[in-house]
Amino acid sequence: MLPFYIYYSMFGFQRVGDLIWAAADQRARGFLLGATAGRTTLGGEGLQHQDGSSLLVAAQVPNCRAYDPATAGELAVLMDHGMRRMLEDEEDVFYYLTLMNENQPQPSLPEGVAADVVRGLYRLTTAGAAAQVRLLGSGTLLAEVQAAATMLRDDWGVLSEVWSATSYSELAREARECRRWNRLHATAAPRVSHLQQCLAGSLPVVATSDWVCAWPHTVAAFLDAPFAALGTDGFGRSDTRAALRGFFEIDRRHVVLTALAELARAGSVDASLADQAVSRYGIDPEAPPSWQA
Repeated sequence: MLPFYIYYSMFGFQRVGDLIWAAADQRARGFLLGATAGRTTLGGEGLQHQDGSSLLVAAQVPNCRAYDPATAGELAVLMDHGMRRMLEDEEDVFYYLTLMNENQPQPSLPEGVAADVVRGLYRLTTAGAAAQVRLLGSGTLLAEVQAAATMLRDDWGVLSEVWSATSYSELAREARECRRWNRLHATAAPRVSHLQQCLAGSLPVVATSDWVCAWPHTVAAFLDAPFAALGTDGFGRSDTRAALRGFFEIDRRHVVLTALAELARAGSVDASLADQAVSRYGIDPEAPPSWQA
């Protein structure tokens, strides 16, 4: 039997953080389900309720596996994997899975991606050799990233790959393990992490999530490509989802703008395109950042 603990994601780690560490120390197994997760899914709520940091906290617990699934299909894969790992393999680990508070389409998973869902990253769409930028989305913000990919193509003629990042902490852990192994076996053939296999090369990467920027930044040091993270640093605020995503600069408009800015920095497009995007999408270039407002 595996215990399930379902709670407001923000309050869970604020109120029972010590108990989570105690459970980890006792080699507990089970699922923590962080409901209404993310800083912009709980429209109308504010400071204490909107969660931008619990995934980062969970990732610090050595035997906790933290994930931010975007669809029911991803969640089903992760729960099946977790139950097999804890019951069949009898591993002393437990899982923190976030649950969104937003109605979104729930498409079936592409064929053959289940293992990569568990590893933390899989590709949803590709433009092949013509791709100019890679867009990573997580949880409820994956839909904004997919919309941004369409806008980049239709408004600016920029082709992109879209990836679903289910767990930056799992990606970072494996990449770190590979780096450590290579350091300790300097003359052996180097190991390459799943992250580095997926995002090899120099195409700029834009990672967008409903969490603080430090969450996706856990993988930045392991990539050769330019990396930009959009997140929800600052206090929670009471407003609509659309307004909150505009305030934190994580909506589709800002994903497009960031992609254009990164491409301009790489010399792939003219820098004037970024200025045009600011004007076209009604973005206030003088607005204070969310962590200061």
